[in-house]
Amino acid sequence: MSNNGLNLCNVLWYNQLGMHDVERVGGKNASLGEMITHLSELGVSVPNGFATTAQAFNDFLEQSGVNNRIYQLLDQTNVDDIAALAKAGAQIRQWVIETPFHPEFEQSIHDAYQQLADDPQTSFAVRSSATAEDMPDALLPGSRKPS
Repeated sequence: MSNNGLNLCNVLWYNQLGMHDVERVGGKNASLGEMITHLSELGVSVPNGFATTAQAFNDFLEQSGVNNRIYQLLDQTNVDDIAALAKAGAQIRQWVIETPFHPEFEQSIHDAYQQLADDPQTSFAVRSSATAEDMPDALLPGSRKPS
């Protein structure tokens, strides 16, 4: 299934998104989609863009085998030891950074970027948008209770 020639499992355009998509693309991306949907018709200019999906990231972890490495590492990590968790987190980030994307996922990102880049007036910003950070029960930075 595709839109603008892109795999919908990997990339979604902001004009396809709303707040009902937080679990698919994270809160910031869903909010941008919501703004495009509701503010554009009022004359407010909201830049176009696209989001990569949580499913694409999950597929990346599974297809590359990084998920199994993560599970093994976390099984061996004392979750009550903040230093051990920080070390495990650093290792996991390194695995993600070092692991190439599946070619289809990479192509989806490239194609979406190229569609935006075809407009010489376009400027770019890359933002993270976690799927859990905007959930009602999410912990805010600094809100972890000390032991």
